[in-house]
Amino acid sequence: MKSSAATVRQYLDELPEDRRAIVEAVREMVLHNLPAGYSESMRWGMICYEIPLERYPETYNGQPLGYIALASQKNNCALYLSVYQDPAQEARLREGFRKAGKKLDMGKACLRFKKLDDLPMNVLAEAVASTPPDAFIARHEAARAR
Repeated sequence: MKSSAATVRQYLDELPEDRRAIVEAVREMVLHNLPAGYSESMRWGMICYEIPLERYPETYNGQPLGYIALASQKNNCALYLSVYQDPAQEARLREGFRKAGKKLDMGKACLRFKKLDDLPMNVLAEAVASTPPDAFIARHEAARAR
C-alpha cells in the first residue's frame, strides 16, 4: 500500500477509517515524544521523522537522515524505529513488550501491528524520546565508519 501523498494530511485522508485511527494515534505519540530537531515529512510513501538536510547534509543518498517512519501497509501497520543500531535500546524495547504482556512482531527495524492494543505506547514513547538528533547523528556516523 505505497502512497504517493505529498503531505501527511493527504496520507491520513486516503487511509481507511480504521487504519487512520490507528496511524493517527501512533503519530500523536511520536509527535508528543519526539526530541526537538527532527521534522515530520512524507518520504518513500510513509510518514517520516528525520533530521533535515539543513542540519545534516552529509548523507550517503542525499536524503534526510531518517529516525522513525510510520506506515499503513497491506497486512498491518508498521513503526520503523532505529533501535537495531543500539543493542541496549533494543533490549529495553523487547523487555518493555514482555513486561506489558504484548507480542513483539519486529523485523530488523520495524514493529508490525494490526491494532493499537498490540502496542505498549509508554514503551514506544520512551524509545521515541530516547535519542536526540546529536546522539542519532553520532550513532549514524559511528556505524558508517565501520
